[in-house]
Amino acid sequence: MSRVYLYILLMAAVTYLIRMLPLTLIRKEIKSTFVKSFLHYVPYATLAAMTFPAILSATDHIYSSVAGFAMALILAFNKKSLLTVAGISCFTAFIVELFFL
Repeated sequence: MSRVYLYILLMAAVTYLIRMLPLTLIRKEIKSTFVKSFLHYVPYATLAAMTFPAILSATDHIYSSVAGFAMALILAFNKKSLLTVAGISCFTAFIVELFFL
C-alpha cells in the first residue's frame, strides 16, 4: 500500500473523530452560558482567522488591501448589504492600486 493512501486514510480517520466525538460524548443540553456563547462565536472567529490573511495578500500592495478592508468595515458597521460591501471594497482597492501605487 502506498504511503499516499495511508496518509489519506489517516486524514479521514482524524476528520471523522473530530466530528464524531462531540456527538457521542455530549448527550445532554449545554446549560453553561459561557460555553454556549463560546460555541456560538467559534464559526465567526474561524472565518475571520482564515479570511484576514487572504485580505492582506489579495493585491500587489498592502496599502490597497488595507484601504479595501477599511471600506468594508465602514460599510459593514453601517449595515450595508453583503453585495454592496464586497463591490465597493473591491472598487476601493482597485482605485487605490490604480491611481496611488
